[in-house]
Amino acid sequence: MKTSSNDESDTRVDGRVSHEMRPVKITRNYLLHPEGSVLIEQGNTKIICTASVDESVPPFLKDKGRGWITAEYAMLPRATVTRNNRESGSRGRSQEIQRLIGRSLREAVDMDKLGERTVKIDCDVIQADGGTRCASITGGFVALYDAMKLLVEQGSLQELPIKNFVAAISVGIKNGDVLVDLNYQEDSRIDVDCNVVMTDKGEFIEVQGTGERGTFTRDQLSHILEAAQKTVGELINLQKKVLGVDKI
Repeated sequence: MKTSSNDESDTRVDGRVSHEMRPVKITRNYLLHPEGSVLIEQGNTKIICTASVDESVPPFLKDKGRGWITAEYAMLPRATVTRNNRESGSRGRSQEIQRLIGRSLREAVDMDKLGERTVKIDCDVIQADGGTRCASITGGFVALYDAMKLLVEQGSLQELPIKNFVAAISVGIKNGDVLVDLNYQEDSRIDVDCNVVMTDKGEFIEVQGTGERGTFTRDQLSHILEAAQKTVGELINLQKKVLGVDKI
């Protein structure tokens, strides 16, 4: 999908065409102990997402009968080409990403039905090749769904409090070409960089857009959102297939 005319090939560095997402695999019940856990693989990006249930809420929600979803995000020291120091506390980038994950996944849950309990989503990047925040949201939702389903099976909840499927994708523009699901090599050289979070109802939760090497037009933004909506739909269909459900 092009937003302007150019003579460059549509083939990308890894052989995909502009609108093509990388192969995505979601493995459920990846770890033994968490209420929900998955390994999500999106191209060469690999992230372990877990959902842990705490039978309490932050002070600002105490005695209000509502639940809470929060998230933490971290990258292992050798998840990237060169070793980074292990994170002893949340750095600025990690804080921004985990707040995005938390905001996004809160839109998946009816907090009144969840009751006074907190679900903590941990996203640990074990191998990074672009799109880690978006893959964390997509995988984190599946872990969250499984944790909620377990609470229903255990009798802690009367009904599943999930109200929306949620997934996310990165989209960028390079030389006028809209590229879906950026890997690291593309992301580091992109002209316009966006992350789009959506529900299965086609509603936007968050749109993050930056002109890395210039500005972009409203028409280009429309092309980005159109490509994102189609690809997020594919991701949500994958979530439903992995979970074995057709709808909420």
